[in-house]
Amino acid sequence: MLLVLLGVLVVALGGAYLYARPLLLTGTGYAAHNACAVQLVAGRDAAAPARDLPPNPLVPYLRTSVDAEEGTVTSSVLGLLARQTAYHAEGLGCTLADARPELTAPDPVEAGEGEWPAGEAVGPPPADGDVAALTAAVDAAFAEGHPSGLEVGTRAVVVVHEGRIVAERYAAGFDASTRQLGWSMSKSVTGMALGRLVADGVIDVDDAGLLEAWDDERADITVEDLLRMSSGLSWDEAYDLGTEITRMLYLEDDMGAFAADQPLAHDPGTFQSYSSGTTNILCDVMQQRSGMGTEMLHELVFEPLGMASAIIEPDADGGLVCASYVWATPRDWARFGLWALQGGEWDGEQLVDETWVGDTTSLVDVETEELGHAAHWWVNETAQGSLRFPEMPADAFWASGHDGQRVVVVPSADLVVVRQGFTPGLPGEELGIDVLVRDVIAALGA
Repeated sequence: MLLVLLGVLVVALGGAYLYARPLLLTGTGYAAHNACAVQLVAGRDAAAPARDLPPNPLVPYLRTSVDAEEGTVTSSVLGLLARQTAYHAEGLGCTLADARPELTAPDPVEAGEGEWPAGEAVGPPPADGDVAALTAAVDAAFAEGHPSGLEVGTRAVVVVHEGRIVAERYAAGFDASTRQLGWSMSKSVTGMALGRLVADGVIDVDDAGLLEAWDDERADITVEDLLRMSSGLSWDEAYDLGTEITRMLYLEDDMGAFAADQPLAHDPGTFQSYSSGTTNILCDVMQQRSGMGTEMLHELVFEPLGMASAIIEPDADGGLVCASYVWATPRDWARFGLWALQGGEWDGEQLVDETWVGDTTSLVDVETEELGHAAHWWVNETAQGSLRFPEMPADAFWASGHDGQRVVVVPSADLVVVRQGFTPGLPGEELGIDVLVRDVIAALGA
């Protein structure tokens, strides 16, 4: 009888593990990739990965080991279950896979010299600016004591005015050379890279029939639909265990193919729904049409802008994770914002069509659940004429990433403000980035 009970118990436990395994793999995949990137890409200390894990009941049971010499990081539950490994390669960052992917890294990018209109060195604000007020505005972005009780967690602020860095500050353990993950700010980089391919005639925004696997109604999805997040494909962007976004990032070798395999929930072009899967599909299309591999964003964005710190991580199949995995220093994120501020012109060369930035920061008349999302950029003025953030000018637009990453561009103030940090659980509207931008503008007299 005892043996029977033990057998039933073993079967029950085995069944429970099989049921929970995909959820556990999501957690161990996040932990492995996070530890690999934080230590081996960003070069932070061994204790840093634990500080970058969001609150989750699984966290206390995770066991993660780093082999820097081999470039591998493995995470599991209690050292036994749901093991996941991330592989680091110079120039490629970290990739979750069953074995080390055989991928070719892009050539290193040379640091830009002279492209910034007034140089990259930090200088004082214009003569009519208030240095003390500018310093106070930046310092306030690092202040803790939020009413919610959550830590603000700001790690970097860089302010660029009239093409010159006029203020910057970093949290302890970070400096101007520390790469930081942009999360979904990577989407805006992808949108600008697409602009280069459109300008070169490689892709047209009206192109349809984008994937061979789309031999049904999905054949009607256009590049424009992908760019504006109106593909109609079903998707759940919530960062919870078991959703499409977490399954794509931590369980799938080919992230774009997984996203492309989702069924239609709406007719293409009729409904806007934010989706990281959509960006990875777009990136696959861009790689296929251009014939470029892991070097695509390097050649289209990082190299011409001199973003020497920037890398983008691929999935195990070699597809770039364009929705989430661009790493760069805050100064290089500021370079990207300055490029957009200048309408896609850099160092005297118009790299995208003159209308591209204006078009992709303009809203279209479509049913949406994403107030203020244009085309891989977010905008302040809604279709109804109201402002999402009344503290900021109407013409402000920005790249936005998970956990509080922002590159805010304000053409009317000739301003770019970069804010990076780790702020899980604090809604974007409560981060205070709008107040930071408002106070910076006031201090500069812009």
